[in-house]
Amino acid sequence: MQGFRDSATALSSGQPCDCLPPLRAAAEQLRQKDLRISQLQAELRRPPPAPAQPPEPEVRPTIYVVTPTYARLVQKAELVRLSQTLSLVPRLHWLLVEDAEGPTPLVSGLLAASGLLFTHLVVLTPKAQRLREGEPGWVHPRGVEQRNKALDWLRGRGGAVGGEKDPPPPGTQGVVYFADDDNTYSRELFEEMRWTRGVSVWPVGLVGGLRFEGPQVQDGRVVGFHTAWEPNRPFPVDMAGFAVALPLLLAKPNAQFDSTAPRGHLESSLLSHLVDPKDLEPRAANCTRVLVWHTRTEKPKMKQEEQLQRQGRGSDPAVEV
Repeated sequence: MQGFRDSATALSSGQPCDCLPPLRAAAEQLRQKDLRISQLQAELRRPPPAPAQPPEPEVRPTIYVVTPTYARLVQKAELVRLSQTLSLVPRLHWLLVEDAEGPTPLVSGLLAASGLLFTHLVVLTPKAQRLREGEPGWVHPRGVEQRNKALDWLRGRGGAVGGEKDPPPPGTQGVVYFADDDNTYSRELFEEMRWTRGVSVWPVGLVGGLRFEGPQVQDGRVVGFHTAWEPNRPFPVDMAGFAVALPLLLAKPNAQFDSTAPRGHLESSLLSHLVDPKDLEPRAANCTRVLVWHTRTEKPKMKQEEQLQRQGRGSDPAVEV
């Protein structure tokens, strides 16, 4: 602008003036502005770039839930409750193992109606290992043969009588959890265990005569166990308090539960083949949250039923309970 004023001053005073350089500079500025406007308009007309394809999500490992079960009045009620909890968990495979000579209609029908991916297995507990009427449960650990039957199936040794009969293919990423049919489970628990690399652990509520039992954790590592009964056991944990990575179980083909293990050592009989206590993986907020409870259904009192049966007026046995 100063150049224009100088030119105007020169013209008004009658002095000769070279007006071309300022005019050329102004024209160049206008041309650059027009060029920039054209570029911006072209960018506005250009279609937006296609969104970047998200990376392929990592396939979530499958949770193989192993449940031993046996015939009793509350069996169906327990299994219905458990199956409906499991139905809330994605990528889950239920291995239900009956303590029986063969598959029963009750369990077969329940599995078929569950909507779950399942494998039905059957193995009878040897007579010498069965509890007699009135014996406390700790005399013979229940469910040993059934849990080992599930391990055999996972290792490709067959035996399925219903559902998915082929074991996981080689390289399958998964985790194995032993879930008794009478416990209570939060669905959060299953996501806590899903990414187990070796053996993961967490507290269990209402067990061992305590409000809860579980690992004690410092700096993200298990350094001890909160328990009252035989704290010097190799692994003083409840069956509901740990999960094992499937590849680890498959890499240790001889690891299984020992039916002759001393009282309270059944879990240790398996885990001692798989992991050192210092390498346990704490879950559930470093073992500060309880997500599973060792509940038990009260045995129903059938006094009135027995009285009616003696009178020939008992409940219709064709109605499944």
